[in-house]
Amino acid sequence: MSIAQNIERITAQLPQDVKLVAVSKFHPVERLQEAYDAGQRIFGENRAQELAIKAPQLPADIEWHFIGHLQKNKVRMIMPWATTIQSIDSIELLNLVNKEAARIDRNVNVLLQLHVAKEQTKSGFTIGEILKVADDGAFNNLSNVTITGVMAMATFTDNMQQVANEFEAVHNTFLTLRDKHFTDNPAFKEISMGMSDDWHIAVQHGATFVRIGTDIFGAREY
Repeated sequence: MSIAQNIERITAQLPQDVKLVAVSKFHPVERLQEAYDAGQRIFGENRAQELAIKAPQLPADIEWHFIGHLQKNKVRMIMPWATTIQSIDSIELLNLVNKEAARIDRNVNVLLQLHVAKEQTKSGFTIGEILKVADDGAFNNLSNVTITGVMAMATFTDNMQQVANEFEAVHNTFLTLRDKHFTDNPAFKEISMGMSDDWHIAVQHGATFVRIGTDIFGAREY
């Protein structure tokens, strides 16, 4: 199937309030343009240099989401382009993003990354950590950052019940944060979870963004 057909097939299955992030890492701008021409407007990149190279070559109304681990020395590189940074995994990174956004006088949306998977290689706040730093007021008084929700990746496993349990933990944590710490922030409404293999389960547990690459673009080009 073509990229356009893949996008049409996936969006037809998504509830109206769930947004598709086309994960375009390692794919050339020509394939991203093909997805754009099919109506896709949100693209996810996980390498700062790749985002900075692609963004100027593609239409200005694309909403770029940075979804990979963001090194502190690469924040400035993506700041002119990223609409949303989904992978805020520390208070230090959050404060740096706020500082760099202020430097160029713009506001950036961010998602707080939760670590619920069993793999230790994945980044993010544990549930206990994020609740503690929220209680400590670390998410207050950010002039150029809007915290719009949470992001997570499930364990890479064939055990779909485990995946469902992890997504449910993310959803419950989101609700706790929203109802206790973000009651005055109507923008705090997003849960980004679910990829090509598990997005159906993510949607059942409250996802508002699903991040899909392979099912749209096919195998990656390295």
